[in-house]
Amino acid sequence: MLNTLSKPTSGSLLTDYASLLGDAVLRNNARQAEHAARIETDIANRIKSEFIANMSHELRTPLNTMLGFSKLLREHDDKQLSADEIVQYAGLIHDAAGHLLSVINDILDITKLQSGRYTIEAQELQPIELIDGVIDEQKPNAEHAGVGVNYEADRGIDHIRGDWNKLRQAFNNLLNNAIKFTPAGGSVSVEARRRRDGGVVVIIRDTGVGMSDDEIRIALADFGQVDGSRTRWREGTGLGLPIAKALIELHGGELSIRSEKDVGTEVAVLLPPKSRVSLAAARDHILGKGAP
Repeated sequence: MLNTLSKPTSGSLLTDYASLLGDAVLRNNARQAEHAARIETDIANRIKSEFIANMSHELRTPLNTMLGFSKLLREHDDKQLSADEIVQYAGLIHDAAGHLLSVINDILDITKLQSGRYTIEAQELQPIELIDGVIDEQKPNAEHAGVGVNYEADRGIDHIRGDWNKLRQAFNNLLNNAIKFTPAGGSVSVEARRRRDGGVVVIIRDTGVGMSDDEIRIALADFGQVDGSRTRWREGTGLGLPIAKALIELHGGELSIRSEKDVGTEVAVLLPPKSRVSLAAARDHILGKGAP
């Protein structure tokens, strides 16, 4: 008795083809995902390596200053320093210590923010008074850098709810960055405007070096520095912008950046009205919505 072989039907062929095609698509997607993950890991490692290298420079420079000039003061009897020299050296030590403390505080802040356990003390505050104070604090830096600062504000802005010290830190970081990356002869403008919902938007514009879209993404990343080289023309940890963004978001706000190379940068900060930020909501947000 002859066995007859049944011919494959068109339906089974289509099923087999679809299965093979599906497997090929899955393998391709897996390869792409693996490649993307490898690139992200490489970028993250490069950013952290550059950060560590730059951080060692940021820490050693003020420490060397403090050690050098304190040694000169200790040898005062032998060198017979004048009163003016003593005051000058003491001032340099004080400035170096302040810079060192700022670096350490930035590292501690970004670490606490990443852990999800950074706390704020929300209270009712007037944003105009806060911005006025930040402008006054940064004026000496602007004058030293040869950068003009212009300021306009709507005086009818409502009170908001937030942590005075944390918002002051955020705006100080933003304004300091604008001044730092604006060449002498340039300008920085600050505008504070009332929104219809009772919130406030603060816009900081500069005529500085500007950034590309890729550089903005790097600048907003933790430990990211647009110019990671040891010869960059402005010193800093690269943490000011990420910290400012995180602090604004802890208040239920938003931070956005628009920039163009060799033209300037605009940073817009939106803070919600106090009616939309309750203490309970703020506390949930700060603790990562129930994070252990």
